Amino acid sequence: MTIAPPHEPRTDPDILSFATQIQSLFSFDGQKAILGWFVLTFPFGRRLPCDIYWHGVSFHDNNIFSGQVNKFPGMMETVRKITLSRAMRTMQDLFPLEYNFYPRSWILPEELPLFVAEVRVMKDSDPSWKPTFIVKPDGGCQGDGIYLIKDPSDIRLTGSIQSRPAVVQEYICKPLLVDKLKFDIRLYVLLKSLEPLEIYIAKDGLSRFCTEPYQEPTLKNLHQVFMHLTNYSLNIHSENFVHSDSVNTGSKRTFSSILCRLSSRGADVKKLWSDIISLVIKTIIALTPELKVYYQSDIPSGKPGPTCFQILGFDILLMKNLKPMLLEVNANPSMRIEHEQELSPGVFENVPSPVDEEVKVAVIRDTLRLVDPQKKKRKDAQCPRLEHAAESSESLLDALPAERPEPDAPRSPEAGLPSLCLKQVFPKYAKQFSYLRLVDRVAALFIRFLGVKGTTKLGPTGFRTFIRNCKLSNSNFSMAAVDILYIDITRRWNSMGIDHKESGMCLQAFVEAFFCLAQKKYKSLPLHEQVLSLIEFCECHLAALDEKRLLWGWGVPERRGGAGGPCQAEGLPLSPAAPALLPRTATATKLAEYRNQRN
Repeated sequence: MTIAPPHEPRTDPDILSFATQIQSLFSFDGQKAILGWFVLTFPFGRRLPCDIYWHGVSFHDNNIFSGQVNKFPGMMETVRKITLSRAMRTMQDLFPLEYNFYPRSWILPEELPLFVAEVRVMKDSDPSWKPTFIVKPDGGCQGDGIYLIKDPSDIRLTGSIQSRPAVVQEYICKPLLVDKLKFDIRLYVLLKSLEPLEIYIAKDGLSRFCTEPYQEPTLKNLHQVFMHLTNYSLNIHSENFVHSDSVNTGSKRTFSSILCRLSSRGADVKKLWSDIISLVIKTIIALTPELKVYYQSDIPSGKPGPTCFQILGFDILLMKNLKPMLLEVNANPSMRIEHEQELSPGVFENVPSPVDEEVKVAVIRDTLRLVDPQKKKRKDAQCPRLEHAAESSESLLDALPAERPEPDAPRSPEAGLPSLCLKQVFPKYAKQFSYLRLVDRVAALFIRFLGVKGTTKLGPTGFRTFIRNCKLSNSNFSMAAVDILYIDITRRWNSMGIDHKESGMCLQAFVEAFFCLAQKKYKSLPLHEQVLSLIEFCECHLAALDEKRLLWGWGVPERRGGAGGPCQAEGLPLSPAAPALLPRTATATKLAEYRNQRN
């Protein structure tokens, strides 16, 4: 098996760190590892195909036609603070209780008047409420440009707010403290697959501490970043920052050491982990619709291309009552396992960090083990033998100790490695969260009607075809009204500074239009039931349309308009993202059930 690091500037510390870790992870003897892997570097451009391509920042190589890439197209754009806030707000509108782990947010500058008005209303209704807000630049990282305010009038209304949009959020004033210090948690999450959705969470993470004792925000201490901001890149410059060789002490510790401490105080650590897993799954569910649109644009279905996976960094803050709150999601979490130490003024040296090494090496090692294509081949080769054993004596198979090799079976290449630190949480817990995936189904409709492969915006013809094929127009909602809805929503979203490379309606605008249609059609239901009802209505009509097309393809007489059907007449061929074709009886049954539910 071969791994290709990126042919980018070799000075990136994370890229160099990756190469160093790979060599240490698999006990290299020259180039070959104990798993039979090779790491190939191409400083002047890639020459050979590889099993895994490791990109430093984002998915950017359109010349990969096989293998796996460690980045998803569009991930950086999807987890930016504004895009993440919009995705979370959509889910909060649908499921307010399930998504109360993300602070209330407003987007600047477009929602500044709304922010001012809502804060005024809340203060009038509760005079004792004295909030604090945190302003985060959209493209900022490592704490750059973040500041705290007590009132909307404190927002720095300079030219930068127009050129550098931001998110303003309610500040969490009562965090859990350890040693009187505020801290956050960096958890590593592997998104192994988008379709089907597959999520793993590392069993350990990093706890990153502030370097000044915490006090609730006041006008006097708002500017004290070492008290309020947990960013490692900020606090490392504090004279109080402590580098430690122990995972239990210092300004950066393992999350497991914090859990042990909480457990010793009687805290319900098991429930805390359950809440964190729920937070991660729900956040990924909120992000996948946008990711699927980017994915079909860069890697169209039916064309040769790689599969993708990605390690994400989830930044989580624990409140005093141990409720986890999501701060942000990092598409490119640092994988460095050393830190700089100043030997003399202006002279620095890289020093190993035991805490980083313990957590990050395991994450990269086990990510590569999970995506190893040879592992799938070995598993496939063993399937016939295991199936035969199951048929002959299922109870005997159940009685065997877990993962014990058969006496005559060859020794696994991974036998000498530690057990996996990455725990699968989806689809393992899929049944508990499948009801939340409504926007995923809306995105499938959006992708179906995009028409032209490689695009991310829906044109007016595609939107009209969606309305027509799903039979959403009637005497109360004419096609002229459809056009007005499309123009109004698209124009407003384009004015927000959303990607102007393509013209048309983006997914977020389509979701807003879909919610508007659902509210018009099902007025008496809660929003999530309105949206679900409209999704089922659309899917049902499209399934019937797909059956008709299938019958036309078999040469069954059809109405005037051509064998291609109405979608092809509009220049919109049937997309691979369309729902699976149903047998005729199944379609009829589904239509009948739907009509009965509505009556």
